[in-house]
Amino acid sequence: MASFFRRPPSNSWSDHLPLKLANIVGALFVMGANGYTVISPLDVYYTGKVTYFTPAPWAYFLWPVIHLLVLGTCTYQFSGRGKELIIDIIGWNLPLLDFMNAMYIYSWTNQEYKYALVFMIFTCSVVSKIYRLVKASTVRNICDELFLHLPFSLYHGWTTCLVFSTAFAAFGVDAEIEPVRIWTKVFVFASLFTLQTIASAYAYASVEGDLPACLAVSWFIWAVFVNQSPERSPFVHWCALGAAILSLCWLMRSAIGLELKIRTRNANNARFGFGASNDQEGSRLLGGH
Repeated sequence: MASFFRRPPSNSWSDHLPLKLANIVGALFVMGANGYTVISPLDVYYTGKVTYFTPAPWAYFLWPVIHLLVLGTCTYQFSGRGKELIIDIIGWNLPLLDFMNAMYIYSWTNQEYKYALVFMIFTCSVVSKIYRLVKASTVRNICDELFLHLPFSLYHGWTTCLVFSTAFAAFGVDAEIEPVRIWTKVFVFASLFTLQTIASAYAYASVEGDLPACLAVSWFIWAVFVNQSPERSPFVHWCALGAAILSLCWLMRSAIGLELKIRTRNANNARFGFGASNDQEGSRLLGGH
Protein backbone atom coordinates (compact mmCIF):
# COMPACT_ATOMS: atom_id res chain seq x y z
CA MET A 1 0.00 0.00 0.00
CA ALA A 2 2.88 2.35 0.73
CA SER A 3 4.10 2.06 -2.85
CA PHE A 4 0.62 2.95 -4.10
CA PHE A 5 0.61 6.31 -2.29
CA ARG A 6 4.22 7.11 -3.17
CA ARG A 7 4.57 10.34 -5.13
CA PRO A 8 6.10 10.05 -8.62
CA PRO A 9 9.68 11.27 -8.87
CA SER A 10 9.94 14.97 -9.67
CA ASN A 11 11.45 16.12 -12.93
CA SER A 12 14.36 18.44 -12.25
CA TRP A 13 16.30 20.24 -14.97
CA SER A 14 19.51 18.83 -13.49
CA ASP A 15 18.45 15.18 -13.92
CA HIS A 16 20.65 13.42 -16.51
CA LEU A 17 22.51 16.71 -16.96
CA PRO A 18 25.51 15.23 -18.88
CA LEU A 19 23.20 13.79 -21.54
CA LYS A 20 21.19 17.01 -21.80
CA LEU A 21 24.36 19.06 -22.20
CA ALA A 22 25.70 16.61 -24.78
CA ASN A 23 22.49 16.99 -26.79
CA ILE A 24 22.73 20.80 -26.73
CA VAL A 25 26.46 21.00 -27.48
CA GLY A 26 26.15 18.44 -30.28
CA ALA A 27 23.21 20.22 -31.90
CA LEU A 28 24.97 23.61 -31.75
CA PHE A 29 28.21 22.17 -33.11
CA VAL A 30 26.57 20.45 -36.07
CA MET A 31 24.51 23.56 -36.83
CA GLY A 32 27.69 25.67 -36.77
CA ALA A 33 29.55 23.17 -38.94
CA ASN A 34 26.81 23.15 -41.54
CA GLY A 35 26.64 26.93 -41.43
CA TYR A 36 30.36 27.12 -42.02
CA THR A 37 30.11 24.97 -45.14
CA VAL A 38 27.72 27.56 -46.58
CA ILE A 39 29.70 30.72 -45.75
CA SER A 40 33.25 29.31 -45.90
CA PRO A 41 35.61 30.22 -48.76
CA LEU A 42 35.59 26.56 -49.82
CA ASP A 43 31.94 26.91 -50.92
CA VAL A 44 31.58 23.12 -51.05
CA TYR A 45 28.00 23.02 -52.29
CA TYR A 46 28.86 25.03 -55.39
CA THR A 47 32.41 23.90 -56.18
CA GLY A 48 32.32 20.21 -55.22
CA LYS A 49 32.16 17.24 -57.54
CA VAL A 50 29.14 17.33 -59.85
CA THR A 51 27.64 13.97 -60.77
CA TYR A 52 24.55 12.93 -62.69
CA PHE A 53 22.69 12.67 -59.39
CA THR A 54 23.85 15.90 -57.75
CA PRO A 55 20.96 18.11 -56.58
CA ALA A 56 20.87 21.88 -56.95
CA PRO A 57 22.84 23.62 -54.17
CA TRP A 58 19.69 25.17 -52.69
CA ALA A 59 18.53 21.69 -51.69
CA TYR A 60 21.00 21.74 -48.80
CA PHE A 61 19.18 24.63 -47.18
CA LEU A 62 16.96 21.96 -45.66
CA TRP A 63 19.79 21.39 -43.18
CA PRO A 64 19.19 24.67 -41.25
CA VAL A 65 15.50 23.82 -40.89
CA ILE A 66 16.35 20.40 -39.45
CA HIS A 67 18.96 21.83 -37.07
CA LEU A 68 16.60 24.53 -35.77
CA LEU A 69 13.97 21.88 -35.06
CA VAL A 70 16.56 19.72 -33.28
CA LEU A 71 17.43 22.73 -31.10
CA GLY A 72 13.75 22.76 -30.21
CA THR A 73 14.12 19.09 -29.32
CA CYS A 74 17.00 20.00 -26.99
CA THR A 75 14.76 22.58 -25.30
CA TYR A 76 11.87 20.13 -25.04
CA GLN A 77 14.06 17.65 -23.14
CA PHE A 78 13.77 19.83 -20.01
CA SER A 79 10.01 19.22 -19.80
CA GLY A 80 8.45 16.15 -18.24
CA ARG A 81 7.15 14.70 -21.48
CA GLY A 82 10.36 15.59 -23.33
CA LYS A 83 12.49 13.93 -20.66
CA GLU A 84 10.37 10.79 -20.97
CA LEU A 85 10.96 10.53 -24.72
CA ILE A 86 14.30 12.20 -25.39
CA ILE A 87 16.27 11.20 -22.29
CA ASP A 88 14.68 7.90 -21.31
CA ILE A 89 13.93 6.47 -24.77
CA ILE A 90 16.27 8.11 -27.31
CA GLY A 91 19.12 8.46 -24.81
CA TRP A 92 22.66 8.76 -26.15
CA ASN A 93 21.58 8.10 -29.72
CA LEU A 94 21.12 11.83 -30.28
CA PRO A 95 24.74 12.81 -29.38
CA LEU A 96 25.92 9.86 -31.49
CA LEU A 97 23.87 11.23 -34.39
CA ASP A 98 25.48 14.65 -33.99
CA PHE A 99 28.96 13.10 -34.02
CA MET A 100 28.31 11.05 -37.16
CA ASN A 101 26.78 14.05 -38.90
CA ALA A 102 29.77 16.22 -37.98
CA MET A 103 32.17 13.62 -39.40
CA TYR A 104 30.14 13.49 -42.60
CA ILE A 105 30.32 17.28 -42.92
CA TYR A 106 34.07 17.24 -42.34
CA SER A 107 34.65 14.51 -44.94
CA TRP A 108 32.35 16.18 -47.48
CA THR A 109 34.00 19.57 -46.99
CA ASN A 110 37.42 18.05 -47.68
CA GLN A 111 35.99 16.21 -50.72
CA GLU A 112 36.76 12.82 -49.18
CA TYR A 113 33.58 11.40 -50.65
CA LYS A 114 34.18 7.74 -49.82
CA TYR A 115 34.66 8.57 -46.15
CA ALA A 116 31.64 10.87 -46.37
CA LEU A 117 29.58 7.95 -47.70
CA VAL A 118 30.61 5.74 -44.78
CA PHE A 119 29.69 8.39 -42.23
CA MET A 120 26.42 9.16 -44.02
CA ILE A 121 25.45 5.49 -43.89
CA PHE A 122 26.15 5.46 -40.14
CA THR A 123 24.23 8.75 -39.76
CA CYS A 124 21.26 7.31 -41.60
CA SER A 125 21.39 4.18 -39.43
CA VAL A 126 21.30 6.19 -36.19
CA VAL A 127 18.52 8.40 -37.56
CA SER A 128 16.56 5.28 -38.49
CA LYS A 129 16.81 3.98 -34.93
CA ILE A 130 15.65 7.30 -33.46
CA TYR A 131 12.92 7.50 -36.11
CA ARG A 132 11.55 4.09 -35.09
CA LEU A 133 11.64 5.00 -31.41
CA VAL A 134 9.81 8.28 -32.03
CA LYS A 135 7.17 6.71 -34.29
CA ALA A 136 6.54 4.01 -31.69
CA SER A 137 5.62 6.66 -29.11
CA THR A 138 2.15 8.10 -28.75
CA VAL A 139 1.60 11.74 -29.74
CA ARG A 140 0.18 13.58 -26.74
CA ASN A 141 0.49 17.24 -27.67
CA ILE A 142 1.67 19.68 -30.33
CA CYS A 143 5.22 19.69 -28.92
CA ASP A 144 5.54 15.98 -29.62
CA GLU A 145 4.73 16.76 -33.25
CA LEU A 146 6.97 19.82 -33.59
CA PHE A 147 10.06 18.73 -31.64
CA LEU A 148 10.10 14.95 -32.14
CA HIS A 149 8.07 13.67 -35.09
CA LEU A 150 8.70 16.61 -37.44
CA PRO A 151 12.50 16.96 -37.10
CA PHE A 152 13.28 13.25 -37.21
CA SER A 153 10.90 12.59 -40.11
CA LEU A 154 12.67 15.31 -42.09
CA TYR A 155 16.03 14.03 -40.87
CA HIS A 156 15.26 10.46 -41.93
CA GLY A 157 13.94 11.36 -45.36
CA TRP A 158 16.78 13.80 -46.06
CA THR A 159 19.64 11.54 -44.97
CA THR A 160 18.17 8.68 -46.98
CA CYS A 161 18.45 10.87 -50.09
CA LEU A 162 21.97 11.94 -49.15
CA VAL A 163 23.11 8.32 -49.05
CA PHE A 164 22.36 8.10 -52.78
CA SER A 165 23.89 11.46 -53.74
CA THR A 166 27.02 10.77 -51.67
CA ALA A 167 27.38 7.33 -53.28
CA PHE A 168 27.35 8.97 -56.70
CA ALA A 169 29.93 11.48 -55.49
CA ALA A 170 32.13 8.65 -54.19
CA PHE A 171 31.91 6.27 -57.16
CA GLY A 172 30.18 8.12 -60.00
CA VAL A 173 31.74 9.95 -62.92
CA ASP A 174 32.29 13.70 -62.99
CA ALA A 175 29.42 15.09 -65.06
CA GLU A 176 31.40 18.18 -66.04
CA ILE A 177 34.11 16.28 -67.89
CA GLU A 178 32.68 12.82 -68.69
CA PRO A 179 29.61 11.97 -70.79
CA VAL A 180 26.82 9.89 -69.34
CA ARG A 181 27.17 6.18 -70.09
CA ILE A 182 24.73 3.31 -69.97
CA TRP A 183 25.66 2.14 -66.47
CA THR A 184 25.30 5.68 -65.11
CA LYS A 185 21.80 5.83 -66.61
CA VAL A 186 20.94 2.48 -65.04
CA PHE A 187 22.11 3.58 -61.58
CA VAL A 188 20.35 6.94 -61.86
CA PHE A 189 17.08 5.25 -62.84
CA ALA A 190 17.46 2.62 -60.10
CA SER A 191 18.16 5.31 -57.51
CA LEU A 192 15.14 7.37 -58.53
CA PHE A 193 12.97 4.25 -58.47
CA THR A 194 14.25 3.32 -55.01
CA LEU A 195 13.54 6.81 -53.69
CA GLN A 196 10.01 6.57 -55.09
CA THR A 197 9.55 3.25 -53.30
CA ILE A 198 10.80 4.80 -50.05
CA ALA A 199 8.49 7.80 -50.48
CA SER A 200 5.49 5.51 -51.06
CA ALA A 201 6.44 3.60 -47.90
CA TYR A 202 6.42 6.89 -46.00
CA ALA A 203 3.03 7.78 -47.45
CA TYR A 204 1.47 4.44 -46.43
CA ALA A 205 3.37 3.95 -43.16
CA SER A 206 0.22 4.90 -41.24
CA VAL A 207 -3.26 6.23 -41.86
CA GLU A 208 -2.00 9.81 -42.06
CA GLY A 209 1.31 8.91 -43.72
CA ASP A 210 4.56 10.74 -43.01
CA LEU A 211 4.25 14.14 -44.66
CA PRO A 212 7.65 15.61 -43.59
CA ALA A 213 9.60 12.58 -44.82
CA CYS A 214 7.75 12.62 -48.16
CA LEU A 215 8.47 16.35 -48.40
CA ALA A 216 12.22 15.77 -47.88
CA VAL A 217 12.33 13.14 -50.64
CA SER A 218 10.30 15.27 -53.05
CA TRP A 219 12.46 18.32 -52.28
CA PHE A 220 15.59 16.34 -53.12
CA ILE A 221 14.26 14.88 -56.37
CA TRP A 222 13.08 18.27 -57.61
CA ALA A 223 16.56 19.63 -56.83
CA VAL A 224 18.09 16.81 -58.89
CA PHE A 225 15.77 17.65 -61.79
CA VAL A 226 16.67 21.36 -61.66
CA ASN A 227 20.41 20.67 -61.55
CA GLN A 228 20.48 18.05 -64.34
CA SER A 229 20.00 20.03 -67.53
CA PRO A 230 18.75 18.38 -70.75
CA GLU A 231 21.94 19.54 -72.48
CA ARG A 232 24.01 17.43 -70.09
CA SER A 233 21.81 14.34 -70.27
CA PRO A 234 18.23 14.33 -71.61
CA PHE A 235 17.66 10.86 -70.11
CA VAL A 236 18.61 11.90 -66.57
CA HIS A 237 16.74 15.20 -66.89
CA TRP A 238 13.42 13.70 -67.97
CA CYS A 239 13.67 10.72 -65.63
CA ALA A 240 14.21 13.13 -62.74
CA LEU A 241 11.21 15.19 -63.87
CA GLY A 242 8.98 12.13 -63.98
CA ALA A 243 10.18 11.03 -60.54
CA ALA A 244 9.66 14.54 -59.14
CA ILE A 245 6.08 14.68 -60.42
CA LEU A 246 5.38 11.20 -59.05
CA SER A 247 6.80 12.21 -55.66
CA LEU A 248 4.06 14.84 -55.45
CA CYS A 249 1.49 12.01 -55.47
CA TRP A 250 2.96 10.54 -52.26
CA LEU A 251 3.08 14.05 -50.82
CA MET A 252 -0.60 14.59 -51.65
CA ARG A 253 -1.54 11.22 -50.19
CA SER A 254 0.15 12.08 -46.89
CA ALA A 255 -1.41 15.56 -46.82
CA ILE A 256 -4.91 14.13 -47.39
CA GLY A 257 -4.34 11.44 -44.75
CA LEU A 258 -3.18 14.04 -42.25
CA GLU A 259 -6.20 16.22 -42.93
CA LEU A 260 -8.56 13.26 -42.46
CA LYS A 261 -6.85 12.39 -39.17
CA ILE A 262 -7.26 15.97 -37.91
CA ARG A 263 -10.94 15.99 -38.94
CA THR A 264 -11.53 12.67 -37.20
CA ARG A 265 -9.81 13.89 -34.04
CA ASN A 266 -11.83 17.09 -34.00
CA ALA A 267 -15.06 15.17 -34.60
CA ASN A 268 -14.28 12.81 -31.72
CA ASN A 269 -13.46 15.73 -29.43
CA ALA A 270 -16.76 17.39 -30.30
CA ARG A 271 -18.66 14.13 -29.86
CA PHE A 272 -17.29 13.44 -26.39
CA GLY A 273 -17.29 17.07 -25.27
CA PHE A 274 -13.55 17.67 -25.14
CA GLY A 275 -13.22 21.41 -25.59
CA ALA A 276 -10.45 23.88 -25.03
CA SER A 277 -11.98 24.95 -21.72
CA ASN A 278 -11.68 21.53 -20.10
CA ASP A 279 -8.68 20.14 -21.93
CA GLN A 280 -6.17 19.45 -19.18
CA GLU A 281 -3.49 18.57 -21.70
CA GLY A 282 -3.67 22.06 -23.14
CA SER A 283 -2.52 23.47 -19.81
CA ARG A 284 0.57 21.28 -20.08
CA LEU A 285 1.57 22.28 -23.61
CA LEU A 286 5.24 21.60 -22.95
CA GLY A 287 4.52 18.10 -21.77
CA GLY A 288 5.05 18.60 -18.06
CA HIS A 289 3.54 16.12 -15.61
